[in-house]
Amino acid sequence: MAEKARLYKWDELPKEVVRAGVERSGFRGDDVLLVMNWLTPGMEVKPHSHPFEQIAYVVQGRMKFVVGDDEFEVGPGSVIRIPANVTHCGEPIGDEVVLNLDVFSPIREDYRHLVEYQEADFKSD
Repeated sequence: MAEKARLYKWDELPKEVVRAGVERSGFRGDDVLLVMNWLTPGMEVKPHSHPFEQIAYVVQGRMKFVVGDDEFEVGPGSVIRIPANVTHCGEPIGDEVVLNLDVFSPIREDYRHLVEYQEADFKSD
């Protein structure tokens, strides 16, 4: 039996509140995880690192991204590669909520809870 495509919409997916002003939702394929972040102006900024390479794409809004010793002012259409184990963070500039899409491959095990709603799509996992 061939796999079926399923349509989802970011605004309808379960959201996880990370902390005040930061929410996220996940969506996955076989070997890739997408995480949409809603970043509200005034949120607490928490520099962090992890052993995963990350691609960050800004969908909406403007933000300051700090990656290691580099600082970038970015807006819609900007894409940044964040190497594994490099300290990074981002924060909104202005008063618009930022939508920031992160891409991880392979799927981060510590984020699998974000895609539990898709279990029926991946019965063999």
